[in-house]
Amino acid sequence: MLPASMEQPRLEKRLYRNMRRTAEEYSLLADGDRILCAISGGKDSHVMLHLLQKLVNRLPFEVHLIAVHLDQKQPGYDGSTLVSFLEESGVTYEILSEDTYSVVTDHVDEGSTYCSLCSRLRRGILYTAAERLGCNKLALGHHRDDALETFLMNLFFSGRMQSMPPKYTTNDGQFEVIRPLIECNEGDIAAFAAKVDFPIIPCNLCGSQDGMQRDRMTALLDQLEADNPNVRSIMAAALKNVRPTHMHDADVLAAWKVRPADVRPDKAPGPRKEYAAATPVASSRRGLPVLP
Repeated sequence: MLPASMEQPRLEKRLYRNMRRTAEEYSLLADGDRILCAISGGKDSHVMLHLLQKLVNRLPFEVHLIAVHLDQKQPGYDGSTLVSFLEESGVTYEILSEDTYSVVTDHVDEGSTYCSLCSRLRRGILYTAAERLGCNKLALGHHRDDALETFLMNLFFSGRMQSMPPKYTTNDGQFEVIRPLIECNEGDIAAFAAKVDFPIIPCNLCGSQDGMQRDRMTALLDQLEADNPNVRSIMAAALKNVRPTHMHDADVLAAWKVRPADVRPDKAPGPRKEYAAATPVASSRRGLPVLP
């Protein structure tokens, strides 16, 4: 086991390397980008902002980051430590304020989850802020485990083969949403955040609820990982290794058949393999035309 003094740099290096590879593979950053970094106050968004600052400083082109945090008026909320942290980091930032907490708790039935409505309200506020700030991209702190859990939830409860993409364009075409940490595992993020001691702000909405579907997916992955320690990395690889010819979606198959020639080119057919022959011991060919 590495000494504590060496563990933080090792974690940071691995997370940074994974994020940089994702940014390069999916072209997450481009010259002139003005990116709203959504900072919830949790470990994931803190780590995302920290690593993005390091990456942007090393790019051969100019990218501007704006950290934006939303005070949702949750009981007991104290954002003073976050403001101090953002000031010390030197990043451009804004703190927004909107009582979405009351809206969510007033409109969600007892026993239902807050996450869906809360997420929609928060995302709408961030889109409005991004437009006002002249941003063309929003960066969210979702990681590999979020992507896998979302995939399982859609598979089991919605009947969709769908996860969280590293990058997508909003329905109105105005913004690109990017997820720089989407190939980083949560364990590394949590360990690094604890070492750095970011000012974490707990969530009193989703963090107050038990038995949510996402928690069940986490438990399932933990159970599978007990038997196969690599199950999360294998599943993440599967999200990048889709075989349309072996799925049941006719639209996807049709699109695959007319793909550009440089997209996973078909292999030239090889000679037919010789298989073992089996001698018929009984047969009936009534009504079968005789071959010429």
